[in-house]
Amino acid sequence: MKILLHICCAPCAIYPLKVLRNAGDEVFGLFYNPNIHPYSEYKRRLDTLKEYAETIDLRLITTDDYPIEDFLRNVAFREQERCRYCYHNRLSYTAQVAKKGKFDAFTSTLLYSKFQDRNLITEFGKNLAKEKGIHFLDNDFREGWKEGIDTSKELGMYRQQYCGCIYSEKERFFKHPKSK
Repeated sequence: MKILLHICCAPCAIYPLKVLRNAGDEVFGLFYNPNIHPYSEYKRRLDTLKEYAETIDLRLITTDDYPIEDFLRNVAFREQERCRYCYHNRLSYTAQVAKKGKFDAFTSTLLYSKFQDRNLITEFGKNLAKEKGIHFLDNDFREGWKEGIDTSKELGMYRQQYCGCIYSEKERFFKHPKSK
């Protein structure tokens, strides 16, 4: 099959790419992540992915746009629901590109992370697949979590410390002082 793989970052792509390619699929990557903040982080993740893609002969689809404002407008005052919006936004864009590009299916490296809501991602993916008329692969790539981490370290890849959005950055690095 010809598959479009939404990729959040290079380290998270390692294991899903291995699985899909070992199954004989032709895989194209798509980097669409308007949630990533700040721009320097977005650029570093994109550059790392481009470098990796060159070494493994992965055709990569990217956009010159960085619509962080749309992400922020859609999650402001709904911060607790931000992941729902973020998953749906990125999967919807991926499904649209996959349909237009005549791919057989689409999937996402979001299904690799132990920190993402796999059930919600799968629900959105299946609903979008039905809506767009294209198949969604809901592979559980989490079994390769350690392998992907080890390989990314061996390759000396940039490995980010938070999911991507300003809120996840805060949750990762800001620790509330104890109440007195």
